Amino acid sequence: MLNIRKIAFIGGGNMAEAIMRGLLTGEVGVGICVAEINPKRRDELTAQFPKVRVVSDAAEAAEWGEVIILAIKPQQAEGALDLIERVVTPEKLVISIMAGIPSAKIEANLAPGCRVIRAMPNTPALIGVGATAVCPGRKVSATDLDLARQIFALVGTAVTVEEKLMDAVTGLSGSGPAYVFTFIEALSDAGVKNGLSREVAAQLAVQTVLGAARMVAETGEHPTLLKEKVTSPGGTTIAALHALESGCFRGVVMDAVDAACLKSKELAGK
Repeated sequence: MLNIRKIAFIGGGNMAEAIMRGLLTGEVGVGICVAEINPKRRDELTAQFPKVRVVSDAAEAAEWGEVIILAIKPQQAEGALDLIERVVTPEKLVISIMAGIPSAKIEANLAPGCRVIRAMPNTPALIGVGATAVCPGRKVSATDLDLARQIFALVGTAVTVEEKLMDAVTGLSGSGPAYVFTFIEALSDAGVKNGLSREVAAQLAVQTVLGAARMVAETGEHPTLLKEKVTSPGGTTIAALHALESGCFRGVVMDAVDAACLKSKELAGK
């Protein structure tokens, strides 16, 4: 059970929906209100979540909630903060999942003393297996931070980082699912190239990535040790690993994370 009674969402997009589903599935005993400006989306949310209060007015939702989750696009931040500024008091906790908007900027648009936490969930949160990093603003307490972690743990794994590392989080876990999707696609294509049907190749590729990830998570062993257990002297795996190293596989992955991290800083105006 969370030590709060009411959570309000400003914005009812996919990530807000994922968190709401986690809260409802986890039966944590909180009321939920979501403010969504799109009438069609309001109807969809009402149909999906009969127990959720769906409104059009952001200020109404923010005034109602004890915790306010900003689940809007970064370019909508200024307008949304203007709408809720008068009702957000220091007694309320604000959690932002807007990419690239520093907590200090959010604090500056709210009443003095307001508590702000930034969070960066990724898309697997949509099916309850996300990875979220949270970082505290200046006025946030350890209790506030623990509450934020509890909320995001309902849709996967939650960790705490310093705000200066949020660009690195964006490059790693924020954009990371796209790298994995590309790898799965490449594995599947290679299977087709070598004679497998598309259906069989895709099934094997997906299960291989899923199984390998679960082995790392559940055994607690370092990936290097697990890799060694698959790699026999003079065998097929070491030949394949040599090809990956010749193509600078690990370096390319690291370059991809670096590129996403740099882009995140540019978008934030750093």
